[in-house]
Amino acid sequence: MVLTFDPFREFDRIAGQVFGTGTAITGTATQAMPLDVYRSGGHYVLHCDLAGVDPGSVQVDIDRQVLTIRAERSARSDDGVQWVRRERPTGTFERRIALGDGLNLDKIAATWQDGVLTLTIPLAEASKPRRIAITATDGRRHEAVQGSPTPALTKS
Repeated sequence: MVLTFDPFREFDRIAGQVFGTGTAITGTATQAMPLDVYRSGGHYVLHCDLAGVDPGSVQVDIDRQVLTIRAERSARSDDGVQWVRRERPTGTFERRIALGDGLNLDKIAATWQDGVLTLTIPLAEASKPRRIAITATDGRRHEAVQGSPTPALTKS
């Protein structure tokens, strides 16, 4: 026998609708989507789970350092269907992420594979770490020699 009414799930659904939290899974309310973000070398990578979402419904926008990801999962046709359990959320999903300075927002790349949206956000050249040569007052340059804790002197 399958339990079709779960009072705790129903309470979570109602709390989500009233307070904008919980696990509201019906209607067209905007809902969060899970994502992972990590830094790899000279760029950040963002993976966003959007299983069952048509890639054509996904929009990625940037406005004043705010990245917005918006997607829509359409409900299945309910004609002739008696639902036993319906847990997969439908409607509009939206996630806004404030981006810091030092990113090259003109070079963001987006790819889609197996229901996962991947955004690659490169660091701006000015934000990348670099070594600065030191010139001594006598005109010789100081450069660190690999493996040496002290800089070596070289003629410029």
